[in-house]
Amino acid sequence: MRLAFLGTPDFAAASLAEIAAAGHDIVRVYTQPPRPKGRGHEERKTPVHELAETLGLPVETPKSFKDPGVLADFAALDLDAAVVVAYGQILPQAALDAPRFGCLNLHGSLLPRWRGAAPIQRAIMAGDERTGVQVMQMEAGLDTGPILLSETLRIFPTDTAGSLHDRMMATGAQMWPRALAALERGSLEAQPQSEDGVTYAAKITPEEARIDWTRPADELSCHIRGLSPFPGAWFTLDAGGKPVRVKVLNAKAEEGEGVPGTALDDTLLIACGEGAVRLTRLQREGRGAIDAADFLRGTTIPAGTVLG
Repeated sequence: MRLAFLGTPDFAAASLAEIAAAGHDIVRVYTQPPRPKGRGHEERKTPVHELAETLGLPVETPKSFKDPGVLADFAALDLDAAVVVAYGQILPQAALDAPRFGCLNLHGSLLPRWRGAAPIQRAIMAGDERTGVQVMQMEAGLDTGPILLSETLRIFPTDTAGSLHDRMMATGAQMWPRALAALERGSLEAQPQSEDGVTYAAKITPEEARIDWTRPADELSCHIRGLSPFPGAWFTLDAGGKPVRVKVLNAKAEEGEGVPGTALDDTLLIACGEGAVRLTRLQREGRGAIDAADFLRGTTIPAGTVLG
């Protein structure tokens, strides 16, 4: 099929690789413009941009897809379909209508649950036991289109947003050859989304990352894992009279009782509003992420310590 691919991060690059390997004619790749990153603030191309160049595919990085020139050029490609994976821009109706079969999007939830920007994080933060990856026909509404193909994944008690992201990335990428082959045959059946159970996965705000020890342990464990590795839930630790920020990248709920935020033993069992959480992976400000045992070799947090 004659395709355009629109995507930006690693999550999208995996899909581009699978579609290219399936032999489709990818006539144009669209991705976000290079942006300054790292300590040197050097402009870096997106993962999709880098992969597209490796594959010898033409790349465009428009600042806005609403630009009339961009839309005219997109329509002139005479596409069978456009594949959209975490592109980062809202496509106007003219773009959705341009390809013969429209635009198909890969979404990381079981719609209509968790429409929006942060479905992977929100599913873990809410304590969901399952999620999924779905290929959807794009409409003007936010993730409202009919479902064309779906795979369900279990959310394990040890999952972080990072580990679930990687599993969903692989599953979603492997769905595209099947979806596009079925689309070409005319055998894809569109299933309208239910009007019940709609929830929205709003962007993660900086305020959400601060740990509230008064929450129940089960909730707090989900909250911590849903924010790992980015932006990372955090608390402050008194280090010689100076507060130091420490991110918690993994934790599990355990039994325990005490004043919320108080260490109940010497190995990072912290009292919550109900129960306690065991902190298992941490990252002190300005340092790398390490497991709890290694963290405690350099930073002691004895029983009775109250965390900020």
